[in-house]
Amino acid sequence: MTGLPFGPYGIIAFILVVVFLLGFFLDWIEISLIILPLLAPVIKGLGLDIDGHGVVDNPELVWFALLVAVTLQTSFLTPPVGFALFYLKGVCPPGISLMDIYKGVIPFIILQLLGLLVVAFFPEVVTWLPSVAYGK
Repeated sequence: MTGLPFGPYGIIAFILVVVFLLGFFLDWIEISLIILPLLAPVIKGLGLDIDGHGVVDNPELVWFALLVAVTLQTSFLTPPVGFALFYLKGVCPPGISLMDIYKGVIPFIILQLLGLLVVAFFPEVVTWLPSVAYGK
């Protein structure tokens, strides 16, 4: 992974795109149990300088895990598969079509992507609360 012709943040973006695509076909458990342990050494090896506020061990891994979680949630809302959309269709009244659900979820996908950008560009948002909760 570190041999890719991107910088550290380009490698993370590439990984997130792959995770997003995997989220179309796999459940979060498979992705979390297979992908995250394989990528943890890669993320640690990128030398990211993320502030753990003196309390959070490996803040880059905490930040990356949250990036993956938000990416997966966005993937589950996105067609073509969109697991969450089919769950919603199962509890909707019969008059609601899947196309109506696809159209209605667009604002939520945009909000998820904005949240992903906030987490990506401001990693302190992720590490601040654990530092307060577990601080001395």
